[in-house]
Amino acid sequence: MKYAEIGTSLARHGLIARGGFHPEAGDRVPPLPGGRPARSVILAGNAGPGLWAICTRAPEFANGAPDPLDSWSARILESLAVDLGALALFPFGGPPYLPFVAWAKRAEPVAESPLGILIHPDHGLWHAYRGALAFAERIEMPARDVRVRPCDTCLDRPCLTACPVGAFSSAGYDVPSCVKHISTPEGADCMDLGCRARRACPIGRSAAHEKAQARFHMEAFLRARREDKVPK
Repeated sequence: MKYAEIGTSLARHGLIARGGFHPEAGDRVPPLPGGRPARSVILAGNAGPGLWAICTRAPEFANGAPDPLDSWSARILESLAVDLGALALFPFGGPPYLPFVAWAKRAEPVAESPLGILIHPDHGLWHAYRGALAFAERIEMPARDVRVRPCDTCLDRPCLTACPVGAFSSAGYDVPSCVKHISTPEGADCMDLGCRARRACPIGRSAAHEKAQARFHMEAFLRARREDKVPK
C-alpha cells in the first residue's frame, strides 16, 4: 500500500490525507484486530469549506442524527478501512479520547495557537481531523514539513483582542464567558459566522467556513457545553 493510493481513496469523499507517522511507545495507538501492532498511521481530515458541500448531501444530514458529521466520518472511514485493510480511529466517541493532537503534531507542521486550536501555516485555524487509518504494514510517509508557527511572527495577535467578552487571553480560554455570550442575542455574530476571535486570525482566511458550516459548528459547541452541565 502506498501513501498516495490512500490519499486518492480519501479524496473521493472530500477528505485529505494529512500526513502520518510510524507509531512508537507512548503514542497510544490501539492494536489492530488480533492484537497486531499498528506500524503506520495516516491522518484523515479536511481544510477549508470543500468537505462541507460533500458531507451535507449524505444521509446522516437528512435523517436527524444528533452528530451527523461524526456519524458520516465514522461510516466513510470504517468503510475505507475495510477496503484498505486498516483500522479506523476517531477523535470522538470517548472518553477516553485518542491523542489526536499529539498525532497531528507528529504528522504535520501544526502547533497550538493562542486560542488553543491547532494552527496550520497554510490553512490557519480552518482545518480539522476527522479520523485516522492504522495499518499493520509499514507505509512510506512523505517527509514531515518543517515550518515556522505563524503565531511566532504575528505581532498584533488580533485573535486575543477580537472576542467581544474577552474570553481569550494569555491566561487561557474562559469557556463560561464564551458560552454565556453566544447564548444571547448579542452573540448572534459569533453564532452565525463563527467565533470572532478565530475569524480574526490572518492566516488561511480564504479557507474560512461559510455561514451554514459556521453555524453548524457553533451550535454543536454550544450543545456540547450545555450537555456537560447535565447531571450524569
